[in-house]
Amino acid sequence: MTFDRRKFLTLAGTAVAAPAVMRVTRANAQEVTLKMHHFLPPVANGHSKFLKPWADKVAAESNGRIKIDIFPSMQLGGTPPQLFDQARDGVADIVWTLPGNTPGRFTGIEAFELPFVSNKRALVNSLALTDYAEQNLKDEFKDVKPICFWAHDHGLIHANKQVKTMEDLKGLKLRFPTRLAGEALRTLGANAIGMPIPQVPESLAQRVIDGCVVPWEVVPSIKVQELVKYHTEIPGSPTFYVATFILAMNRAKYDSLAPELKAVLDKNSGAVAAAMAGRVWDEQAVVVSEMVRKRGNTITTLDEAEAARWRKTTEPVIDGWVKAAKDKGLDGAKLLESARAALAKHEKAA
Repeated sequence: MTFDRRKFLTLAGTAVAAPAVMRVTRANAQEVTLKMHHFLPPVANGHSKFLKPWADKVAAESNGRIKIDIFPSMQLGGTPPQLFDQARDGVADIVWTLPGNTPGRFTGIEAFELPFVSNKRALVNSLALTDYAEQNLKDEFKDVKPICFWAHDHGLIHANKQVKTMEDLKGLKLRFPTRLAGEALRTLGANAIGMPIPQVPESLAQRVIDGCVVPWEVVPSIKVQELVKYHTEIPGSPTFYVATFILAMNRAKYDSLAPELKAVLDKNSGAVAAAMAGRVWDEQAVVVSEMVRKRGNTITTLDEAEAARWRKTTEPVIDGWVKAAKDKGLDGAKLLESARAALAKHEKAA
């Protein structure tokens, strides 16, 4: 009887103490709020269909312990070309940006931005770039913690006149998104003008530029379909141009997280996040192109012979990049071979 009483009291004491221990554990669990910064408006597909769903997924899988507050449209200050350094310096905890916003700084990733190298599909490009980055870009992006890399689908020419041949580009003032896209456009005869995407609508409205080069996904967020009537697609893969992106985190902030919170971010990084983004771009290409077609705008697809002329004419851009990479101590030919191998692998698997 005495033994049973002691056993009962011991068990009862354990039962009473257990909730207290659990409360302490919850009270001591790390919770963190991260600031994400980017340049697109909140209505943009990149924000509403990728960045916000990704942030919500991280919050859910961390049981609410990671909260990500998103600041679109450069609400934390600065300009789009400063976003990478904001992540590096801790002005923002996470940024979404284009390495191409700072021309010549990130040479290795430019292999995917060369004319007629990347695939027409964003999913293929994004998964290929993920593999490529793991092999080749660790040093280039060591100042931040990369969450994922990706590249969009095929870029088009949107202009206030129809472009059916290379000759139609002569003198046309076109906004370009990356250094290499600008070089390709100049080689083809256009007057290439660089500017961040938020400046494009006003520049089109004021006729500062005659058009721009962007993928379908971007078109509605900057009202391109209302500001120009003509859209030119370059058929097939590899495609005329793509831009690369990075979702990057401040390295010190990442290192400060509890192991279980790092695990949540890691689970939602790399190919998982890249594929999530790639699918958005591919899906929206179909949606937006159909919307533009129904609106009555003219969509022109180059014939194969004309597209071949464009590929041949822009080959010096690739040769020039390989040489410039060598001048920086990089084996440009090897990087290009690595990029093409990764693209071929994922095109076959897609």
